[in-house]
Amino acid sequence: MARQGQRQQANRRTPARNQRRGRALDNEGIIPVLARAVREVETAVQRGAVNGSTRTKFQVVALLVREERASVKADAEATEAHRADQLKRLDGIATILAKTAAVHPSLLALLAEDAEVTDEARDLLRRMKQQAGLEVPEEEVVEPDPAEAPAVANRRVVPQSVISRQLANPFLVPDFSAVQQGSGRARRLAGWELLGPLFRSFEYSSNGVSCMPLPEAADVRLPAGRELMHHQAQLVAGAADGHRTFLLADEPGLGKTAQALLAAQAADAYPLLVVVPNVVKMNWAREVGLWTPEKTVTVIHGDGEDVDGYADIFVVNYEILDRHVGWLGNHGMRGMVVDEAHFIKNKSSQRSQHVLHLSDRIRSRFGRPLLMALTGTPLINDIEDFQAIWEFLGWIDEKKPLGALMDALEDTGLTPADPGFYPNARRAVVDMGIVRRRKIDVAADIPARRVADLPVELDDDAGRSIREAERELARRLVERYEVALQTRKSGPTVEGIDHELVRRVATWEREDMDTSTGENVFSMMRRIGRAKAGLAADYAAQLARSVGKVVFFAKHIEVMDQAEETFASRGIKFSSIRGDQTTAVRQRNIDAFVNDPEVQVIVCSLTAAGVGVNLQVASNVVLAELSWTDAEQTQAIDRVHRIGQEEPVTAWRIIASQTIDTRIAELIDSKAGLAAVALDGSDEEVGSSVDVQLEALVALLTRALEEKAAA
Repeated sequence: MARQGQRQQANRRTPARNQRRGRALDNEGIIPVLARAVREVETAVQRGAVNGSTRTKFQVVALLVREERASVKADAEATEAHRADQLKRLDGIATILAKTAAVHPSLLALLAEDAEVTDEARDLLRRMKQQAGLEVPEEEVVEPDPAEAPAVANRRVVPQSVISRQLANPFLVPDFSAVQQGSGRARRLAGWELLGPLFRSFEYSSNGVSCMPLPEAADVRLPAGRELMHHQAQLVAGAADGHRTFLLADEPGLGKTAQALLAAQAADAYPLLVVVPNVVKMNWAREVGLWTPEKTVTVIHGDGEDVDGYADIFVVNYEILDRHVGWLGNHGMRGMVVDEAHFIKNKSSQRSQHVLHLSDRIRSRFGRPLLMALTGTPLINDIEDFQAIWEFLGWIDEKKPLGALMDALEDTGLTPADPGFYPNARRAVVDMGIVRRRKIDVAADIPARRVADLPVELDDDAGRSIREAERELARRLVERYEVALQTRKSGPTVEGIDHELVRRVATWEREDMDTSTGENVFSMMRRIGRAKAGLAADYAAQLARSVGKVVFFAKHIEVMDQAEETFASRGIKFSSIRGDQTTAVRQRNIDAFVNDPEVQVIVCSLTAAGVGVNLQVASNVVLAELSWTDAEQTQAIDRVHRIGQEEPVTAWRIIASQTIDTRIAELIDSKAGLAAVALDGSDEEVGSSVDVQLEALVALLTRALEEKAAA
């Protein structure tokens, strides 16, 4: 007991070390706990038992290794020898993690900075800390209620400037003067499940409605030298007329940022909160200076030490929202803009919970705030991607339509059992504030774009290895199919290939991702990307020599590295946009490409440069690797194909012939119509969204079975 008391007293004396030196012996403390856990994970992966608990333990070990490494390095009281020994032991654990992930690459996603940490992972993390004899802070023992406090309390900060503003104006009285009261009438639809039918109404295009009625464009007060296009001025006029919720889903490149800032000005929605991806944070600050220069803007970084609490516009990125959600919700915001709103489609993610919490707080304090969700790709996979966005806007909650939307559905006099309900329900939702315009309709002066596929032959050792890996994957799928066929005890007998069983086997393979006997779809696509890198870079170099500036997109760092080596060897000057760059470096590289005629190529990460970047100085894009979604591909191309472009845009998509790359490209293209059908009134019907990985496995297995039957 005395020793435990001394340990707890030592922990209280050194809070910065996060109570890490609970025990000094090598067989005590957190490192032995991590060592045992990582060996359990390694053994499970070797046995092929990669289930949910194994994944959770893998992620928690990685999180604790990072935390312990930072703590050891920051421990000023430790000797150099002790510190070196601890770091060596942690490196050993990290090495086992890396080797395990190499065996089962699907685990790599759990190491990403933005990987979701589940409740099970948090519970295990706390138990492992307690097992190590560490004092677990109360905040970690009691999980906060996401509806009440979506951020962990000990990460919350309140910048000093914000405190000063609160002290200067301590009486931020809620304003309910503009709250829309319910009709109070009996609800004819009260017993109906309505969210499903509302989503389904966007799968059918019987009326093709995709944009709410907007008033005719009026004169908008603009800074000298600024001009608005007609479609932009219409939305601003809608805000000036009193409309307060918008899903602004214009195609990328049609100036959504300017529309949002001027709508806030028309609605006098200040203070205004703007939540954005990190990569476009500084771009928003610059746009404020261009469109509403009389308004002050502050960009929130880290813990917000340099925040101007008296600013009109607060720009914060999703990644640090958890630290600031507390004071932002109490700051008297009268408007909120969420940029790239498809980022919140996963309602279980922290970023989605924080955004929804803030919109609830703002609506509760100010009856009719301006709420705007901006996205050029509102649907990534499913119609249900709408859910979180509609909740942010206050149109629905988790179970039912709210307020004005419910009244509009009641006014139809129809129920989901009536065929006419669906077009009327769609119209009701659109009238709540969906604004979708296409370039072809509102910006005909923007030149056309096309996607051209360039097949390349991988005829070297890497190409042969990839094709053999694909054959091995097909053999494994056939074996699983045949075993399932032999052991099946029920169901009809099917002549030839049982396509239902094929899909089931492909689903098992995708869920298991057991690579102990070979490749999986993800690792194969990465290998194909590396094999194509040199050929893609060579083609980009030829384009740069013949037609001018080129934008080169890739998914993986090694592909970007190889491309840059190729450009350097050819004497082609280039810049790059990567996820690990500081904001200053990133902007300097963009400016170099845009302004320096000698910089012929910009090498871009699909994830880091796919949004919020204007590169219309070029008209040629090289897509060295395939994305998993058409939306990501479209976002990349629209960095070039946007307002300000004066030439036709061509995206050159590099496809590896005679590999699964070709089938993936076809599947991505088949998904391209999802948003068009749901919002633009295409004549096709949307079924369930296509899972590209699953469909690729289905195609691979089907072809292998056909070849076997023909042999």
